[in-house]
Amino acid sequence: MKRVFVTVGTTSFDELITCVSAEDSVRIFKSLGYSQLTLQIGRGTVVPEAFSAESFTLDVYRYKDSLQEDLQEADLVISHAGAGSCLETLEKGKPLVVVINEKLMNNHQLELAKQLHQEGHLFYCTCSYLAARSIICKLGRLVSHI
Repeated sequence: MKRVFVTVGTTSFDELITCVSAEDSVRIFKSLGYSQLTLQIGRGTVVPEAFSAESFTLDVYRYKDSLQEDLQEADLVISHAGAGSCLETLEKGKPLVVVINEKLMNNHQLELAKQLHQEGHLFYCTCSYLAARSIICKLGRLVSHI
C-alpha cells in the first residue's frame, strides 16, 4: 500500500490542503498507485472530509504528539517549507516535495527550499504549480530521482 503524507506543521496552509485533497489530485494519486493520503492540517480552516473507499483512504488530523509514524509509513511526503518538517522528513530518507507558502512575509521558506533542492535533497514548488493537473503526475516520477 503506497502512502502520501502531507504536513503543514503547526501552521495554517489551507491552499496546500485544498490542492492535495481536490478530487483531481486524489484521482492522480490513485493513478500513480497510491492508496492512502494522510493530511496533517495544523491550524487550518479547511478540513477535508475523511473517507475510506475500496481503493483509497483519506485521513485527516490536526496534530499528533509525533509525526514519526506517518513519516515512516509514507512513500511520498508533501510538506510546507518549515525547517523542522523538512529535516525530519529527510532524516527518514523519504522523497520530499516542499510547497512554498507564498503568502508568508519575507518568504524565508523559499531560501531553505532552494538550498535543499540545489543539494539534491528535495523538489520544491508553489501551490499554483502543484495545482496544475499534470504536475502531480510529474512529481510522482520526479521524486523517484530525489
